[in-house]
Amino acid sequence: MNRIIRYQGAIVQDEQILLIRHRHHSTGESYWLFPGGGIEDGETEEECVQREMREETNLHVAVERLLLDEPTQPGAVYKRRRTFLCSVVSGTAAPGYEPEEDAAAAYGIVEVAWFDLRDENSWPPLAKGNSITYPQLLGVQQTLGYRNSVTDE
Repeated sequence: MNRIIRYQGAIVQDEQILLIRHRHHSTGESYWLFPGGGIEDGETEEECVQREMREETNLHVAVERLLLDEPTQPGAVYKRRRTFLCSVVSGTAAPGYEPEEDAAAAYGIVEVAWFDLRDENSWPPLAKGNSITYPQLLGVQQTLGYRNSVTDE
């Protein structure tokens, strides 16, 4: 699996975005993040995003377009993050699984939840306090027109 770029989905439905919550087995630490991961040999970006969404959220999605393409923080597992706008084709959102043995041994997906893109005040503190996920949520909000960069900052 290629870990240079993290391909992730912004699954949006009814003005809500779906996030997953990971919990580390050893520490109990948990955090919200966009579902996604690395591309496998022979996969297109679209196929990678669709597979990751299926594995981690139990949803079959249509990939509509690239929303964000940005570098990650220094020292991160991936060097870049590409976030694609996705819409639900079928399925019911539920915690999925991590197919990579090393990842599954370290943490599990324990929850999925829809976050209202119109009201960041409704987001839980665990999401708003996350230095990785929160800026991504704001970027998706802005890109999709839910946030005005001048008046909302």
